Amino acid sequence: MTHPINPTNTYTVPSVSITTARTGASSKANELGMRAMQERAYAKRGEQYLLIKSPPASGKSRALMFIALDKLNNQGLRQAIIVVPERSIGGSFADEPLSQLGFYWDWQVAPQWNLCNLPGVDELRVAKSKVGAVRHFLESTDKILICTHATFRFAVEELGVEAFDNRLIAIDEFHHVSSNPDNKLGSQLGAFITRDQVHLLAMTGSYFRGDSEAVLAPADEARFETVTYTYYEQLNGYHWLKSLDIGYFFYTGRYVEAINKVLDPALKTIVHIPNVNARESLKDKEREVNEIMNALGDWQGIDPITGFHQIQTREGRTLKVADLVDDSDLAMRSRVLAALKNPAQKAHRDHVDVIIALGMAKEGFDWIWCEHALTIGYRSSLTEIVQIIGRATRDAEGKERARFTNLIAEPAADQTAVAEAVNDMLKAISASLLMEQVLAPRYEFTPKNSGPKEGFDYGEEGYQEGGHNIGVNQNTGQIHLEINGLVTPQSVEATRICKEDLNEVVTHFLQDKTVLERGLFDQENTLPEELTQLRMGKIVRERYPELSDADREAVRQHAIAAMNITQQAKLALAQADANGNGATHGNTALLDGVRKFVNVRDLDIDLIDRINPFDAAYAVLAKAMDEKSLRQVQASIAAKKVNIPEDEARELAKRALKFKKERGCLPDINAADAWEKRMAEGVVAFARYRAQAKAAQARREGDYG
Repeated sequence: MTHPINPTNTYTVPSVSITTARTGASSKANELGMRAMQERAYAKRGEQYLLIKSPPASGKSRALMFIALDKLNNQGLRQAIIVVPERSIGGSFADEPLSQLGFYWDWQVAPQWNLCNLPGVDELRVAKSKVGAVRHFLESTDKILICTHATFRFAVEELGVEAFDNRLIAIDEFHHVSSNPDNKLGSQLGAFITRDQVHLLAMTGSYFRGDSEAVLAPADEARFETVTYTYYEQLNGYHWLKSLDIGYFFYTGRYVEAINKVLDPALKTIVHIPNVNARESLKDKEREVNEIMNALGDWQGIDPITGFHQIQTREGRTLKVADLVDDSDLAMRSRVLAALKNPAQKAHRDHVDVIIALGMAKEGFDWIWCEHALTIGYRSSLTEIVQIIGRATRDAEGKERARFTNLIAEPAADQTAVAEAVNDMLKAISASLLMEQVLAPRYEFTPKNSGPKEGFDYGEEGYQEGGHNIGVNQNTGQIHLEINGLVTPQSVEATRICKEDLNEVVTHFLQDKTVLERGLFDQENTLPEELTQLRMGKIVRERYPELSDADREAVRQHAIAAMNITQQAKLALAQADANGNGATHGNTALLDGVRKFVNVRDLDIDLIDRINPFDAAYAVLAKAMDEKSLRQVQASIAAKKVNIPEDEARELAKRALKFKKERGCLPDINAADAWEKRMAEGVVAFARYRAQAKAAQARREGDYG
């Protein structure tokens, strides 16, 4: 859906508008008080390792309560430990009288065991001081503890994994396992799985392995039973919310001068200002907050009870603004957080109007009235984007429209290139809302002349002995390259590492303090071999001490090869940009960032309608995204996962047409019936074959022309 732009309008038009059916199914409860996703998760409550992939507002917190109470009362576990990334999320696990909804027990947490409510700011120093409380809890007969990821990491380091035997460990916002710089939480969870004496429940609204690095090692990940509930299922089943708009707005100059174009005082809004290192940042976060409040109206003072700023708009309305950026007054920060988490105010729409944040109020932050998530500055993490979108997608009475706006400094590229980048980003977001993984390429290296790999396409000339062979597996996105003199892994484990763990090895290398210091700041006195051979060798030895020397050398070579190929690809792309534009200047992060969504760029879906210029800036407009559009995205993704010969695909497509004549609709690729699903896969596979044939014909005609 596109809308004309009013130059004085304070909200830019959406790039995508997702409309829903409002069936009410998401909020309907069964006889035990469980909504759709919770019922689906509770059916798997007997699993030792359970992963719930479900969007914000679908009820993951309460699903955990149902499952944890069953494990404590029926499965013999001693205690449950709920681990959240930041203190503000701890409020999601406050006491709940579940028996009033029809469940068997109530959820009750003794005040001393909700460590997220203890005084002080939850910095690492404070988190470490709470380890003693964790120890006392483990020694007690109480049942439930809530703490932050940091506190849990310190507790496991000091007490050891064995101290947590026969307990449920529930990790909220599970993708943090991979985002911690030293990956301690990930290695600790691996140790828990190896010991196999605890139950693990992982929850996340954005489980995307290609976003940075693998959340878990594949062998550990395979141990988990997965419950998936997509954004579309959630949004389509709401009672009130009927549309989600996603918009990209570009500006020139300072963002605080353009923000009034997208910040509507009439909407309940969370504003995320840019990181201080971002191009959009003014390098003074307090000043930025003040200028945003000035754009809203005239400052009238601070409420002494809540700590909210009071801003009078031009129309005479008084706005309540919560500042989560200023941390100079810790007492005031605690007062604001307490006011935002006050359960007595959760149902009151006018409790707060605008929240301004930097790193807070993203994942797990529960403000059902939020209508607009306004993010300033490009975000390279798809996980972060989806989490921020989730702040506005709660269902609340009278709230029919939710919006996500990304206000970005205008990229140094022509509008066509930016439109293509936005289209790719929208495809990535759409795939993510469907809980599909968006994968960066994975490499498989072999020695020179080792022969073609089954399932890989080596181009029109095919595999050539002695040639520079690069093959692509269209189904998995994997890339096969031959390297002269490459050492091959000998053991099964080393082979697995070379296929599955290279991202983690490379990430560890690039985050290594010595590599950063010598590679970035002392290049003149540092030989490349010191880093690629000695330092990388040391990292591989420390990560995989059980491997033989030959296998460790194979892993080292594969990791360096993956890193070098990626760097060369990045340089080639940069050179292509430079050749096309004369020189590359300014902010091209949006264009560069979408390039990692490789398989998304292969999806032949055009979500862009037109580019609309105004006020020395422009917005990228798009076609409407409804159930049909989302299903198109889902079908295109599914088509990449199936490998059906053309003859069989043609036959399945014929049968699908007969199915449509009989039932009035085409087969559904997500159908529970295996035959209906197979026919749908045949349709998308046949469409892909036809598209490839047309492209080949166009190339031939171009050559002859």
